[in-house]
Amino acid sequence: MSYSLPELSYDYSALEPHISARIMELHHSKHHKAYVDGANNALAQMAEARESGNFANINRLEKDLAFHLGGHVNHSIFWTNLAPDAGGTPEGEVAAAVDEFFGSFDAFKAHFQAASLGIQGSGWGVLSWDPVGARLIIQQLFDQQGNTAQGTIPILQLDMWEHAFYLDYQNVKADYVTAFWNIVNWDNVAKRFEAARSNAGASLLV
Repeated sequence: MSYSLPELSYDYSALEPHISARIMELHHSKHHKAYVDGANNALAQMAEARESGNFANINRLEKDLAFHLGGHVNHSIFWTNLAPDAGGTPEGEVAAAVDEFFGSFDAFKAHFQAASLGIQGSGWGVLSWDPVGARLIIQQLFDQQGNTAQGTIPILQLDMWEHAFYLDYQNVKADYVTAFWNIVNWDNVAKRFEAARSNAGASLLV
């Protein structure tokens, strides 16, 4: 088994009332676990293909691995981006960078919300570090693996799949996005930002 479901650093009920314990339990123990199992299964089938020399299904397996591994990585980041009794606004280097690249925290927040709510179908709102431009950018990640720039390092992610919010917010996604700001773990974002800028971002992906 190459991948395993990470334990959360807080109880399923810890993020209430912003995210209910029922959603957290289903989201972590069912949805995230399915991505872990899917990634491991794709790797196992690829190993079988190499042993047999039969690569007839390699295109499907590559897509399966990208999708399920994307789901595993995205959720592993998301859980650490959240914390009980968190929220507020960033401080220090993150606050300075937000002001530099987006003009103000309010402008960043409005942009991030618009990008997240504008996703057609399933996906993620992502604040990423672009090492090529040496700047923060906001991206729309489609499904679990599509549409983001190669090499960018995610430091803050918001799950916009329906399973992340529907039991609590039904189809009113804007209320879910508003609630998200009350549980953002800016300390974790700051650690990811520091690691990304020092070219050690991969060490904090999970």
